[in-house]
Amino acid sequence: MKIVTSDVLPSLEEQGVRQLYSKGPNVDFKKELRSLNSELQLHILELADILIERPSQYARRIEEISTVFKNLHHLLNSLHPHQARSTLIHIMELQIKRRKQALEDIKRRREVAQRILNESLATLDGH
Repeated sequence: MKIVTSDVLPSLEEQGVRQLYSKGPNVDFKKELRSLNSELQLHILELADILIERPSQYARRIEEISTVFKNLHHLLNSLHPHQARSTLIHIMELQIKRRKQALEDIKRRREVAQRILNESLATLDGH
């Protein structure tokens, strides 16, 4: 029995949220995360100013901050498949390294056993 699962991350548009970072398959996650982080810092500073100068107008800034947080969260969730792939690559590279080491160890032990066998045969032939 084969079970097929589909773990598709719904787009921000499907969730009714405006996407603030570039679209497409080749997203530069590091650049986009930094950009969203800077934007978040700016909005928080603006919120502090608004709370001091015009407290009644804070709701719009809160909504903008919420949108940035949702974009950050979505972008981070988009990284999970890349992280999983990198982890699997690393695990497989370690397995290959260990297997090569085990193979070298077997070859070395075979050579030692062959040498001991040849020495034993030479000793028997000499008597």
